[in-house]
Amino acid sequence: MTRYSSEAFSWRDDPNVPVFDESRPLFVFDGHCGLCSGGVRWLMSADGQGKILYTSAQGKLGTALYRHFGVEIDTTYLLIMDGHCWGMSGGYLRLLPVLGGAWRLLEITRLMPEALRDALYRLVARNRYRWFGHHEHCSLLTPEQRSRLVG
Repeated sequence: MTRYSSEAFSWRDDPNVPVFDESRPLFVFDGHCGLCSGGVRWLMSADGQGKILYTSAQGKLGTALYRHFGVEIDTTYLLIMDGHCWGMSGGYLRLLPVLGGAWRLLEITRLMPEALRDALYRLVARNRYRWFGHHEHCSLLTPEQRSRLVG
């Protein structure tokens, strides 16, 4: 699965990465992307118990994490969980057990080869602004959902 660092908690040694709550998964998304903001809106509603933290890639924390892991914002979101950074299809598969319930049924997609899952992910990522629009920061989130953003 697409993991961006084999060294656990590597960001702790980077003085440019602000301290954040590591007790819950942190989902870092492109706040300008219509698909990404809409996806976070959906994730927040599926995450009714607040098990996941969220931050925009354009904010101080998000920018620092992307820079630390050497990942471009236009290639994937980041999921910081269990001391590591995940992206593409692998990160979503790691979120399913956190969401629990019926969402765990989607774990069947693990049967699809990772290379194919990530190729489909990259196709959508390359075209997301054209297909879903480029919006002002988190414009698809409600004020209540925006209040759940950290960093």
